[in-house]
Amino acid sequence: MQGTLMLLPGLMCDAAAWAHQVAALPARCVVPAWGLRSSLSDMARQVLQEAPTERFALAGHSMGGRVALEVMRLAPQRVDRLALLDTGTHPLAPGEAGEKERAGRMTLLMLARSRGMRALGEQWARGMVHPDQLDTPLFESILDMLERSNPDQFAAQIHALLNRLDAAALLPGIECPTLVLCGRDDAWSPPPQHQAMHAAIAGSSLRLVDHCGHMSTMERPAEVSAAMADWLARD
Repeated sequence: MQGTLMLLPGLMCDAAAWAHQVAALPARCVVPAWGLRSSLSDMARQVLQEAPTERFALAGHSMGGRVALEVMRLAPQRVDRLALLDTGTHPLAPGEAGEKERAGRMTLLMLARSRGMRALGEQWARGMVHPDQLDTPLFESILDMLERSNPDQFAAQIHALLNRLDAAALLPGIECPTLVLCGRDDAWSPPPQHQAMHAAIAGSSLRLVDHCGHMSTMERPAEVSAAMADWLARD
Protein backbone atom coordinates (compact mmCIF):
# COMPACT_ATOMS: atom_id res chain seq x y z
CA MET A 1 0.00 0.00 0.00
CA GLN A 2 1.66 3.20 -1.19
CA GLY A 3 -1.32 5.56 -1.01
CA THR A 4 -2.37 8.16 1.55
CA LEU A 5 -2.69 7.29 5.24
CA MET A 6 -4.43 9.87 7.41
CA LEU A 7 -3.29 9.47 11.05
CA LEU A 8 -5.64 11.22 13.47
CA PRO A 9 -4.23 12.15 16.90
CA GLY A 10 -6.13 11.99 20.16
CA LEU A 11 -6.92 14.54 22.83
CA MET A 12 -4.07 17.07 23.10
CA CYS A 13 -1.76 14.89 21.00
CA ASP A 14 0.21 15.96 17.95
CA ALA A 15 2.32 14.29 15.27
CA ALA A 16 4.71 12.93 17.92
CA ALA A 17 2.04 10.37 18.83
CA TRP A 18 2.39 8.87 15.33
CA ALA A 19 6.12 9.42 14.77
CA HIS A 20 7.10 5.75 14.60
CA GLN A 21 4.24 4.88 12.29
CA VAL A 22 5.04 7.77 9.93
CA ALA A 23 8.62 6.51 9.68
CA ALA A 24 7.79 2.82 9.44
CA LEU A 25 4.71 2.47 7.25
CA PRO A 26 4.72 2.31 3.44
CA ALA A 27 2.29 5.15 2.85
CA ARG A 28 2.11 8.92 2.39
CA CYS A 29 1.27 9.84 5.97
CA VAL A 30 -0.62 13.00 6.95
CA VAL A 31 -1.23 13.96 10.61
CA PRO A 32 -3.80 16.77 11.02
CA ALA A 33 -3.41 19.41 13.74
CA TRP A 34 -6.80 20.16 15.27
CA GLY A 35 -6.08 23.71 16.38
CA LEU A 36 -9.13 25.20 18.06
CA ARG A 37 -11.73 22.97 16.38
CA SER A 38 -14.40 22.21 18.96
CA SER A 39 -16.50 19.47 17.36
CA LEU A 40 -15.72 16.02 16.05
CA SER A 41 -17.65 16.87 12.87
CA ASP A 42 -15.46 19.89 12.18
CA MET A 43 -12.38 17.74 12.72
CA ALA A 44 -13.75 15.14 10.31
CA ARG A 45 -14.40 17.78 7.67
CA GLN A 46 -10.81 18.98 8.16
CA VAL A 47 -9.58 15.44 7.45
CA LEU A 48 -11.61 15.31 4.24
CA GLN A 49 -10.25 18.69 3.16
CA GLU A 50 -6.61 17.94 4.00
CA ALA A 51 -6.44 14.44 2.50
CA PRO A 52 -4.24 14.82 -0.60
CA THR A 53 -6.03 12.03 -2.49
CA GLU A 54 -9.70 11.25 -3.04
CA ARG A 55 -9.42 7.85 -1.33
CA PHE A 56 -7.21 7.14 1.65
CA ALA A 57 -6.53 4.82 4.55
CA LEU A 58 -7.69 6.21 7.88
CA ALA A 59 -6.38 5.52 11.38
CA GLY A 60 -7.46 7.28 14.56
CA HIS A 61 -6.15 7.02 18.11
CA SER A 62 -8.40 7.79 21.10
CA MET A 63 -10.35 10.97 20.23
CA GLY A 64 -8.90 10.56 16.73
CA GLY A 65 -10.73 7.23 16.49
CA ARG A 66 -13.98 9.03 17.17
CA VAL A 67 -13.09 11.56 14.46
CA ALA A 68 -12.37 8.64 12.11
CA LEU A 69 -15.85 7.26 12.74
CA GLU A 70 -17.31 10.69 12.01
CA VAL A 71 -15.40 10.65 8.69
CA MET A 72 -17.05 7.27 8.03
CA ARG A 73 -20.43 8.84 8.71
CA LEU A 74 -19.81 11.81 6.41
CA ALA A 75 -17.92 10.22 3.51
CA PRO A 76 -17.44 6.44 3.76
CA GLN A 77 -16.79 6.23 0.03
CA ARG A 78 -13.46 8.05 0.50
CA VAL A 79 -12.04 5.57 3.04
CA ASP A 80 -10.49 2.40 1.65
CA ARG A 81 -9.45 0.98 5.06
CA LEU A 82 -9.95 1.94 8.70
CA ALA A 83 -7.99 1.47 11.94
CA LEU A 84 -9.49 2.29 15.35
CA LEU A 85 -6.93 2.46 18.17
CA ASP A 86 -7.63 2.85 21.90
CA THR A 87 -11.00 4.47 21.29
CA GLY A 88 -14.75 4.03 21.76
CA THR A 89 -18.18 4.70 20.35
CA HIS A 90 -20.31 5.58 23.38
CA PRO A 91 -21.73 9.09 23.92
CA LEU A 92 -21.58 11.04 27.16
CA ALA A 93 -23.48 8.95 29.68
CA PRO A 94 -26.79 10.31 31.00
CA GLY A 95 -27.29 11.41 34.57
CA GLU A 96 -24.71 11.20 37.31
CA ALA A 97 -22.06 9.36 35.28
CA GLY A 98 -22.09 11.98 32.55
CA GLU A 99 -21.96 14.81 35.06
CA LYS A 100 -18.99 13.14 36.73
CA GLU A 101 -17.12 13.00 33.42
CA ARG A 102 -17.99 16.64 32.68
CA ALA A 103 -16.85 17.78 36.13
CA GLY A 104 -13.62 15.82 35.88
CA ARG A 105 -12.75 17.34 32.52
CA MET A 106 -13.56 20.84 33.78
CA THR A 107 -11.32 20.31 36.81
CA LEU A 108 -8.46 19.37 34.50
CA LEU A 109 -9.10 22.43 32.36
CA MET A 110 -8.93 24.66 35.44
CA LEU A 111 -5.63 23.02 36.37
CA ALA A 112 -4.28 23.69 32.88
CA ARG A 113 -5.33 27.34 33.05
CA SER A 114 -3.96 27.90 36.55
CA ARG A 115 -0.73 25.88 36.49
CA GLY A 116 0.00 25.16 32.84
CA MET A 117 -0.12 22.22 30.49
CA ARG A 118 2.80 20.33 31.95
CA ALA A 119 1.22 20.38 35.40
CA LEU A 120 -1.96 19.08 33.80
CA GLY A 121 0.00 16.29 32.15
CA GLU A 122 1.80 15.28 35.31
CA GLN A 123 -1.59 14.52 36.85
CA TRP A 124 -3.72 13.46 33.87
CA ALA A 125 -1.22 11.42 31.85
CA ARG A 126 -0.32 9.11 34.72
CA GLY A 127 -3.42 7.07 33.99
CA MET A 128 -2.75 6.99 30.25
CA VAL A 129 0.27 4.68 30.19
CA HIS A 130 1.24 1.29 31.60
CA PRO A 131 2.53 1.76 35.18
CA ASP A 132 6.01 0.69 34.09
CA GLN A 133 6.16 3.74 31.80
CA LEU A 134 5.64 6.30 34.56
CA ASP A 135 8.50 8.79 34.99
CA THR A 136 10.45 7.33 32.06
CA PRO A 137 11.78 9.20 29.00
CA LEU A 138 8.62 8.11 27.18
CA PHE A 139 6.46 9.68 29.87
CA GLU A 140 8.50 12.89 29.63
CA SER A 141 7.95 12.92 25.87
CA ILE A 142 4.19 12.77 26.48
CA LEU A 143 4.46 15.70 28.87
CA ASP A 144 6.51 17.57 26.25
CA MET A 145 3.75 16.93 23.71
CA LEU A 146 1.10 18.28 26.05
CA GLU A 147 3.22 21.31 26.80
CA ARG A 148 3.31 22.17 23.09
CA SER A 149 -0.46 22.76 23.27
CA ASN A 150 -2.42 25.28 25.32
CA PRO A 151 -5.52 25.49 27.54
CA ASP A 152 -7.67 26.98 24.76
CA GLN A 153 -7.01 23.91 22.60
CA PHE A 154 -7.79 21.69 25.58
CA ALA A 155 -11.08 23.54 26.14
CA ALA A 156 -12.05 23.15 22.47
CA GLN A 157 -11.31 19.43 22.43
CA ILE A 158 -13.10 18.85 25.73
CA HIS A 159 -16.15 20.53 24.20
CA ALA A 160 -15.91 18.17 21.22
CA LEU A 161 -15.75 15.10 23.44
CA LEU A 162 -18.53 16.15 25.79
CA ASN A 163 -20.79 16.60 22.75
CA ARG A 164 -19.81 13.33 21.05
CA LEU A 165 -22.48 11.27 19.37
CA ASP A 166 -23.17 7.57 19.81
CA ALA A 167 -21.22 6.02 16.93
CA ALA A 168 -22.09 2.38 17.60
CA ALA A 169 -24.74 2.30 14.88
CA LEU A 170 -22.09 3.04 12.25
CA LEU A 171 -20.08 -0.11 12.94
CA PRO A 172 -22.23 -2.77 11.20
CA GLY A 173 -22.14 -0.69 8.00
CA ILE A 174 -18.34 -0.57 7.76
CA GLU A 175 -17.24 -2.74 4.83
CA CYS A 176 -13.58 -1.79 4.29
CA PRO A 177 -10.66 -3.71 5.86
CA THR A 178 -10.67 -2.65 9.52
CA LEU A 179 -8.18 -3.03 12.36
CA VAL A 180 -9.32 -2.63 15.97
CA LEU A 181 -6.37 -2.31 18.37
CA CYS A 182 -5.72 -1.33 21.96
CA GLY A 183 -3.28 -1.80 24.77
CA ARG A 184 -4.19 -4.80 26.89
CA ASP A 185 -3.77 -2.57 29.97
CA ASP A 186 -5.62 0.45 28.57
CA ALA A 187 -7.63 1.78 31.51
CA TRP A 188 -9.25 4.59 29.49
CA SER A 189 -10.55 2.55 26.57
CA PRO A 190 -10.30 -1.05 27.80
CA PRO A 191 -10.16 -4.25 25.75
CA PRO A 192 -13.85 -5.22 26.19
CA GLN A 193 -14.79 -1.98 24.43
CA HIS A 194 -12.64 -3.01 21.46
CA GLN A 195 -13.85 -6.58 21.48
CA ALA A 196 -17.39 -5.22 21.10
CA MET A 197 -16.36 -2.98 18.19
CA HIS A 198 -14.57 -5.91 16.54
CA ALA A 199 -17.69 -8.06 16.89
CA ALA A 200 -19.83 -5.35 15.29
CA ILE A 201 -17.57 -4.79 12.24
CA ALA A 202 -17.75 -7.78 9.91
CA GLY A 203 -14.34 -9.05 8.83
CA SER A 204 -12.38 -6.78 11.16
CA SER A 205 -9.22 -7.88 12.92
CA LEU A 206 -8.55 -7.35 16.63
CA ARG A 207 -5.10 -6.81 18.16
CA LEU A 208 -4.48 -6.43 21.89
CA VAL A 209 -0.97 -5.17 22.60
CA ASP A 210 0.62 -6.69 25.70
CA HIS A 211 2.17 -4.59 28.48
CA CYS A 212 0.63 -1.43 27.04
CA GLY A 213 -1.70 1.30 28.26
CA HIS A 214 -3.73 3.89 26.36
CA MET A 215 -0.84 5.50 24.44
CA SER A 216 -0.19 2.42 22.33
CA THR A 217 1.39 4.17 19.35
CA MET A 218 4.10 5.58 21.64
CA GLU A 219 4.33 2.86 24.30
CA ARG A 220 4.68 -0.08 21.92
CA PRO A 221 5.45 1.62 18.61
CA ALA A 222 7.05 -1.33 16.84
CA GLU A 223 4.17 -3.68 17.67
CA VAL A 224 1.57 -1.11 16.61
CA SER A 225 3.41 -0.32 13.37
CA ALA A 226 3.67 -4.04 12.58
CA ALA A 227 -0.07 -4.52 13.13
CA MET A 228 -0.80 -1.52 10.94
CA ALA A 229 1.56 -2.77 8.22
CA ASP A 230 -0.40 -6.04 8.15
CA TRP A 231 -3.63 -4.04 7.94
CA LEU A 232 -2.33 -1.92 5.06
CA ALA A 233 -1.32 -5.07 3.19
CA ARG A 234 -4.78 -6.66 3.43
CA ASP A 235 -6.79 -7.04 0.24
